[in-house]
Amino acid sequence: MDLVRQTDELVDALGNWSAGNGALYRRLAASLHGLVDQGTLVPGERLPSERSLATALRISRTTVVSAYDHLREEGILESRQGSGTRVCSTRSPVRADGWTAGGNGNPIYRNLLQTDESVISASCLNTPDLGGVEAAVREVVAEDLPALMAESTYYPRGLMALREAISEYYGRRGLPTRPDQIVVTTGAHQAVALVAQLYLRPGSPVLAEDPSFAGCLDLFRDRGATIHPVPLDSQGIDPNGVRRAMTEHNPHLVYVMPSYHNPTGTMMSPARRRELGEMSARHRVPVLEDSAYTGIRSADEPAPLAAYAPRGAEVISVDSLSKVGWAGLRVGWLRAPAEMALRLSRRKVLADLAGPLLDQAVAVRLLDRYDELARRRSEELRTALAHMESLLRRDLPEWRWRTPEGGAALWVHLPGANARAFAQVALCHGVELVPGPVMSASGDDRHAEYFRLPFAYDRATREELVWRLARAWHELDRHGPVGSHPDALVV
Repeated sequence: MDLVRQTDELVDALGNWSAGNGALYRRLAASLHGLVDQGTLVPGERLPSERSLATALRISRTTVVSAYDHLREEGILESRQGSGTRVCSTRSPVRADGWTAGGNGNPIYRNLLQTDESVISASCLNTPDLGGVEAAVREVVAEDLPALMAESTYYPRGLMALREAISEYYGRRGLPTRPDQIVVTTGAHQAVALVAQLYLRPGSPVLAEDPSFAGCLDLFRDRGATIHPVPLDSQGIDPNGVRRAMTEHNPHLVYVMPSYHNPTGTMMSPARRRELGEMSARHRVPVLEDSAYTGIRSADEPAPLAAYAPRGAEVISVDSLSKVGWAGLRVGWLRAPAEMALRLSRRKVLADLAGPLLDQAVAVRLLDRYDELARRRSEELRTALAHMESLLRRDLPEWRWRTPEGGAALWVHLPGANARAFAQVALCHGVELVPGPVMSASGDDRHAEYFRLPFAYDRATREELVWRLARAWHELDRHGPVGSHPDALVV
C-alpha cells in the first residue's frame, strides 16, 4: 500500500514548527524528524513535494529543499527517481502517535499538550472561574466532606444527588427527566466518546452538520465511522439534506449542536428541532444533541431537542458545567432513554469505573445556582464579544462575520483568502488559529475562507491578538494569495 501524506495534513501536524532559534530549514527539519520519531510519519510514507509544502507553509522552496536534504543526510528520508521523497523504509517501525488516524482535531488539541507562552492560541476556548466554583468547593469541604468520605464504592452512573439535580435541571428547561436516564461523565467529551463506542463500528454512517466540531468528529472517525456532511443555515441543520442523507446512507447516528452551534454560534429553531425529532422516530435513527458549547446564552433559547421529539425517537442529550462554571471542572453528563443510559453506563465502567465524588458534589451545588452562573458568564462574554467586534471593525474592516446568537467564538470569513495560508502567516506573528477546513465534516476545503476566532480573553489579550492578526493579514495581502509567489516568502 502506497502511503501518501497530504500537504494539508502535514501542515496541521507540524503545528508551530517555525518557533525557536536557528536557520529556518533546520527548524523545519527538526519538526519533520520529530513527526517521524513519534510515529505520525511512518516508514515508507511519501511526503509532499518541496514546492507543494513550501506553498502551504508560506516559505521559500529552497527552505524545504534544504530541510529534506538535511534529513536525507541523517538517514531519515530517502528519495528515488519517480517515487518522490519518503520516510526511510529501513527505519524500525514505531508505535502510533496517539492521534486519530485521518482526524482533524489534532490542531485543536495539540496546544494542550505543548504550550508556547509566546503564542496566543485561538484553538481552544477559555473558561476561567467567576467565583461560583470556588464558593461551591468551600461549601462542599465545610458541609459535605464527612458524608463523602464515608463512601467506599464507585458510582458509574454518578452520585444519585447529582443525577437528581441534573434531572431537575432538564425539568426546568421543559424536558421531564428521571435519574435513571442520566449518566455522569468526565466532561461532555467523554459523553460523546461513550455514545460513539456504543453506537458505532467500522463503516458506520454518521450525519453531521457542516461545519462541525473537529474534536467530536474525530471520536467518530476513531471508531471507523464514515461522516456524511449536511449543511446548515441560519435556523440550523438543513432538514431536506438530513432527509436525503437518511434515505441514501441509512445512518447509525445523527450528530448535531442545536444550541449555539460550534463554530458558527447558530441556534437551531424549535421547528427544526421538532422536524429532526420526527425524522429520528420515522427512520429509527438515534440523534446525539451536543449542548456543551455555551457561553453567551439567548434569553429565548428553546428547550433541548429531546423535548420536541415524539415517542419512539431516540435522542441522547449531552451537556456539561465546563463552559458555564470552569474549564477545570470536568463534570458532564448524558441524558438518554433509560435502557440506553444503562448500556452507556457499562461503557463508563470500562472507561474509568466512575467519576470523582468530590467533583460531583461540587456540581450538585453549582446546578442549584446554574441560572445565575449562566447569566454572569453570558454578561462577561457579551462584553468580550462587543470589544472583539469593535477591534475587528477598526483594524480588519475587510473581514466578515455574523454576530453569533451564543457561544464564545466568531466564525470569520476572509474574503478572497485561504484560511490555511493565513494561519501559517499568523503563526509567524505569534497566533495559532483553527482554519475552516479543520472544522469541516466533509474533510475537504469547502470552508477554506473561514476560521474560528474565540473572544473569551481578557481585554489586553484581545487587543494584542487583533494587533497580531492585523499584521499577519497585511503581510498576506502584500504577497497575494497562496501559490502566486511560492518562492518569494522567506520568514
